[in-house]
Amino acid sequence: MLLGDVIASLHDEPLVSETLLSLGDLALTARVVALGAESNASAGELAFRSVDRFLNNASDEEWLSLFGQMPRSG
Repeated sequence: MLLGDVIASLHDEPLVSETLLSLGDLALTARVVALGAESNASAGELAFRSVDRFLNNASDEEWLSLFGQMPRSG
């Protein structure tokens, strides 16, 4: 799957929720749910906002760090 496809899928709330739960990280799931509740947003909306913020504001170093992490992520 291409990075653009992953980003585009963040508009699909059920897919985002399913993906979040499939990670098996209860602490992460709880944090996303809590942050979403604080900002009156669903998990999918929160994920989309976070990715959108990264896309629009990340430095070159942050992008390099992201790409450096990708081979390790499954």
